[in-house]
Amino acid sequence: MAALPSSIHVHLLLPMYKDEPISFNKPKFQHRAIVNKLDLAHKVVDEIPQPKAYAWNQLIQTHLSNNHPHNALSVYHGMMLRGIRPDHHTLPRVLTASRLCSNLAFGKQVHAHAFKFGFSSDLYVITALIELYGRLHAVETAKWVLDNAPTSNSVARTILAKLYLVDNKPHLAIEIFNQMLRLKADIDPVALVTAAGTCSLLKSLQQARKVHQIARECGLEFHLLVSNSLMKMYIDCDSLEEARSLFDAMSSRDLISWTEMIQGHVKNGGYNEALKLFRLMTKARIKPDSLTVTSILPACARVPAHKQGKELHAYLFRNGIDMNLTVQNAFMDMYVKSGFIELASNVFTSMVERDIISWTIMISGFSLHGQGAQGLGLFLEMEQDSSLEIDEFTYAGVLHACVTACRVDVGMSYFDRIKAPTVTHCVLMVALLARAGLFNDARTFIKEYQIENRVEVLRALLDGCRIHQQVTMGKRTVEQLCELEPLNAENYILLSNWYAENAKWDMVDKLKTTIKDMGLKPKRAYSWIEFRNKVHVFGTGDVSHPRSEMIHWKLQHLMKKMEEEEGGDRPSSIFSFHDVDEERECILIGHCEMLAISFGLISTRERATVRVTKNLRVCGSCHDFTKAISKIVEREIIIKDPNCFHHFKNGHCSCGDLW
Repeated sequence: MAALPSSIHVHLLLPMYKDEPISFNKPKFQHRAIVNKLDLAHKVVDEIPQPKAYAWNQLIQTHLSNNHPHNALSVYHGMMLRGIRPDHHTLPRVLTASRLCSNLAFGKQVHAHAFKFGFSSDLYVITALIELYGRLHAVETAKWVLDNAPTSNSVARTILAKLYLVDNKPHLAIEIFNQMLRLKADIDPVALVTAAGTCSLLKSLQQARKVHQIARECGLEFHLLVSNSLMKMYIDCDSLEEARSLFDAMSSRDLISWTEMIQGHVKNGGYNEALKLFRLMTKARIKPDSLTVTSILPACARVPAHKQGKELHAYLFRNGIDMNLTVQNAFMDMYVKSGFIELASNVFTSMVERDIISWTIMISGFSLHGQGAQGLGLFLEMEQDSSLEIDEFTYAGVLHACVTACRVDVGMSYFDRIKAPTVTHCVLMVALLARAGLFNDARTFIKEYQIENRVEVLRALLDGCRIHQQVTMGKRTVEQLCELEPLNAENYILLSNWYAENAKWDMVDKLKTTIKDMGLKPKRAYSWIEFRNKVHVFGTGDVSHPRSEMIHWKLQHLMKKMEEEEGGDRPSSIFSFHDVDEERECILIGHCEMLAISFGLISTRERATVRVTKNLRVCGSCHDFTKAISKIVEREIIIKDPNCFHHFKNGHCSCGDLW
């Protein structure tokens, strides 16, 4: 049988591996086999007396596909040494290799070759040059190439628009798109996707609607890539309704479509709708990936939604979905925020690999649940891993743990290690000193760091005044808050409660008039509890619940039992420096958290944990009453307020009464 010509050898050999990129995850023998094929291909090309550009192009493309752009440049160099004339396929590939190697000098030489060999008008060469100069030199240079090119097309203009986006110049990118419209250029899906991304950065709903209209006119509105980009565009422009309308109209959706819509609802606080969408997605047999899971988990990071979070965790196990480090961190965060610190700890313990985010979530989580000492212990354990770089968030977490554990010495030590303390770090230090009753030190610290006029700092100082009953300093702090935030009704409520506590009723009435005249609306207190997949919400003095009579009877019974056990003592009614007005004027058993706790007690089985969320801080009276209730009924009661989780058990609270 006659031997095949060498050119045919190359033609048959190269397709065997040109689409098979080398991966470092492949077995060594497989990697070596591919390398041997490349060596053989090079040898075959070298043996051809007068090889044509096709063979060299194939070699260059193969090296690009295998992520070896330097080798591609070497092949081109060899091609030039042998006097092989490149064709219109060669130069775009070599320009791409130059860009990937960040070799602008080589790219400029190839640019000169484009003129020398007569390819300066080739559209593929022009687009490759635009991307080369845009990535390695300046976008304006890329624009110069386009403006001076003898011909151009939509692809070239779209690439330039993308480069403007990379350079954070969306206004220039959208101008390129508008220019394409004026020139009546062909608008393809990539151009529309780029334009949609531009609108996302500009946050321009008007421009977004224009892009959508163009997509509609081009018949590309329901092209999957375009639809997904338009949805994201509307979400980024804060128009969830239009995004959802487009989503509902789509005849086919992929994982990206569902994930974008779920993210949109979560971003806008529509947690229940996000959970509904996730269920519909799984019913449609679309398997979620790590991004989808991390997108939906914030919807479960609430006390009433903890069941959905657990169900999602179980779903991932049942379906064998990979739980990478990001997903595991997200589950930890979800369990922390939904009140299950033990489950968060279990996830953390089972992790094979942990990053700084993993440690930070767990340290902050222990602190949030009143277990500051465990958070500090975890930080010490983390420091043994020299590969971890402690960032500002980790330091904030450990300082919060110091506040919870009231460890001033440790907190000062960690604060001194922070190279550039942020306001957050300073606020935590003020909170630590104030909670420990070290007010002189706190004032010195505030003055040293010049943070006297920071609202967060004053509120941290006020917490210490409330705990240690520093009445005069507390009043002065509240007055400062009123000056800094004259339109914040809660500041006037704080002051009003202080006057009421000191029986200065004329000042109470005066402040009420001030609030009314200024048109301010104080926040109303609400508490809620989940039972049988329904969230029950209670306001202060609420009697609208169907089981209201039983709820109040249970609280009266518990109050009576507490008085018997405590020798007639009732919880103290201290509302000084409390920021809720309506609770001061309502009997204790009418407070919203008490109503929610009572409903939980009469609705759930014995010994079951009762979990309640409140939108405002728990008042001192309710805090003391809940401690007593936990002892009487022998149950754990968890109340989440904006500051922390209060775990009440056997007459004690995890906050150590420093709430």
